[in-house]
Amino acid sequence: MKIIVTGGAGFIGSAVIRHLIKNTEHQVLNLDKLTYAGNLASLKEVESSDRYHFVQADICDRNAVDQAFASFKPDAIMHLAAESHVDRSIDGPAAFIQTNIIGTYTLLEAARSYAKDHPDFRFHHISTDEVYGDLELDDSLFTEETPYDPSSPYSASKASSDHLVRSWQRTFGLKALITNCSNNYGPYHFPEKLIPLVILNALEGKPLPIYGKGDQIRDWLYVADHARALCTVCLQGKPGETYNIGGHNEKQNIEVVKTICAILDDLKPRSSDSHSREGGNLNRSSYSDLITFVADRPGHDMRYAIDAGKIERELGWKPAETFETGLRKTVQWYLDNKWWWEPLREKYQRERLGLKK
Repeated sequence: MKIIVTGGAGFIGSAVIRHLIKNTEHQVLNLDKLTYAGNLASLKEVESSDRYHFVQADICDRNAVDQAFASFKPDAIMHLAAESHVDRSIDGPAAFIQTNIIGTYTLLEAARSYAKDHPDFRFHHISTDEVYGDLELDDSLFTEETPYDPSSPYSASKASSDHLVRSWQRTFGLKALITNCSNNYGPYHFPEKLIPLVILNALEGKPLPIYGKGDQIRDWLYVADHARALCTVCLQGKPGETYNIGGHNEKQNIEVVKTICAILDDLKPRSSDSHSREGGNLNRSSYSDLITFVADRPGHDMRYAIDAGKIERELGWKPAETFETGLRKTVQWYLDNKWWWEPLREKYQRERLGLKK
């Protein structure tokens, strides 16, 4: 098959493309604007494949999108291009409205036109569990039937795009599918997100900032597991359906940070200038000493948790990684791949975002 992946130079998009090129025979067209979070270095492993193609374009540019459809003649599109950082959506909502809503509308109209002559064409829209809002601190989980209740400009824009996709499916008959995923982590993650931020700050001896008390709960999903799930839904899912994708790994943010510190203490103990001698013994200080609590994010949801039973029952997907195995792989990857993340320090100085009230 021929598959367009929008936002393919991003964190999840690049994982999807690496999976498609390395583990299938499908052809891929990466359609990416290359904003701050887009990085073609994340595709270094597959960029030489004759089944991989790249077009730099904005999904809001209808002419560019139409040209991509006409030249590549895709069987499906996996739409991942999005502004995705909650803190950035607080500081500047306009970009989220433009990309996540107008961009999705533009793709839907291009796809509707293209599908007239390609009736089997599939439109797979990749979304987030944040559209569901906040969960109680009990045993409840987000299901595909959970009412939408977004809290941030980011999640509201994604909720809007989900509704657009459903309406194009119901009104125009577009063969559309939607997936809503929990928090992703893993290699090639832009360093303003929690897990890479903590890893890199720790390695540089900088404070490890935690919002509020760090008691917010997230369900964590290893990005390679998510990539497998997305490809399964795109190719095998039933048009008109929604599938929630989660890792069955509910963790408080403070627990995530302390686990990262423990892994780093094991893999790369802090340098000798952080040591003290007591009674002739050399005691190493832990990276957890760098933990710093900072003012909470405005409108911060307390808990997200996904019920991924539907995709497991109907499509046979399950995550391969536990949180412990996936996080250890992630930390080791950042230790081994300084070539990828070090240049990003010039792009992103890890300043505090999302302070507007």
